[in-house]
Amino acid sequence: MNSQYQNATQEARVSVDRSGSDILIIKPSGSWKLDQGVPSADAALKEIESGQPVRAVAFDTTGMGAWDSGLLTFLTKIFETCSKAKIEVDKEGLPEGVRRLINLATAVPERKGARKEVKKVAFLSMVGGKSVEFFRSFLELLDFLGECSLAFTRLLRGKASFRRSDLWLLLQECGGQALPIVSLITLLVGLILAFVGAIQLKLFGAQVYVADIVAIAMVRVMGAIMTGIIVAGRTGAAFAAQIGTMQVNEEIDALKTMGISPVEFLVLPRMIALIIMMPLLCIYADLMGIVGGLIVGVGMLGINPIEYLNRTQETLTLTTFWIGLFHSAVFGVLVALAGCLRGMQCGRSASDVGYAATSAVVTGIISIIVATAIITFLCEVLKL
Repeated sequence: MNSQYQNATQEARVSVDRSGSDILIIKPSGSWKLDQGVPSADAALKEIESGQPVRAVAFDTTGMGAWDSGLLTFLTKIFETCSKAKIEVDKEGLPEGVRRLINLATAVPERKGARKEVKKVAFLSMVGGKSVEFFRSFLELLDFLGECSLAFTRLLRGKASFRRSDLWLLLQECGGQALPIVSLITLLVGLILAFVGAIQLKLFGAQVYVADIVAIAMVRVMGAIMTGIIVAGRTGAAFAAQIGTMQVNEEIDALKTMGISPVEFLVLPRMIALIIMMPLLCIYADLMGIVGGLIVGVGMLGINPIEYLNRTQETLTLTTFWIGLFHSAVFGVLVALAGCLRGMQCGRSASDVGYAATSAVVTGIISIIVATAIITFLCEVLKL
């Protein structure tokens, strides 16, 4: 029984001859070189796995010319299939160079664990592992908060060790350099709030109350929230990447070796910078949001600019203003803590720096939303 596979456009070919016995003879012929094309092992493997009895596989290479690693790849597939089927392989018909290379490749057995194995984890085991990981992360968070509290206490006593020049640089990065993106986002948020409110208020002829909606929403919570999210994505990620890179370069280990607290030297100035700049950015965001509402009110609803500003002034109170500033100060602390914590937890590889930056943004935004819900609930309880 003969079966043959041949690529007509290339010189290399292979034929399989059973010759009426239980010994399968594979006959590679032609030039077996990768640049000239090499037949696949499908024909030989199909004959081996056909179900007919095969005791051994032999090779006849009398008609084969030049060869390279393409022949070795072909033979490797044959050997693997024969090994699984427990079929004997006779290598005597192969060229001497091929036999030496095969013996060299199989001389040292594959090290156990060298291949990546996919393990199925039981559901309870996975839940337990996640619980332990969450508990460990919670303990790390408590430890970090404790160190930050001690560092802040030392700052109040005038004993904190950090460079004042770093603080001024961070104030500039967190504040002045963030004005363009804060201006754009909060102006658009004000426009959106006014536009959505105008659609409903026009039904009742109460367009002038658009000024009330925009002013209260922006000053009380939206200005602080949008500023916090912008700072979390811009500054929080930067903090995590900076400290994470120091962790990779072992600069934090060097600070500890010199007896300098990394929390005081790195975390404290960043926290102070955001605590100072977040309320200022929030006030600026409130103004830009009101300007966005003014544009819609004057341009779309035909409200007199003076009337719009008077309605805004009558609506806003100091309580609303201070609640917004309190939101922003809390958000500044949360964003700074999230960015610095993820940076301190960063691993020792370059990819870990990216993970730390991403995690800092996610943690900061989640913290802002949760803090907003808590503060809103407390204001409702206190009737503020």
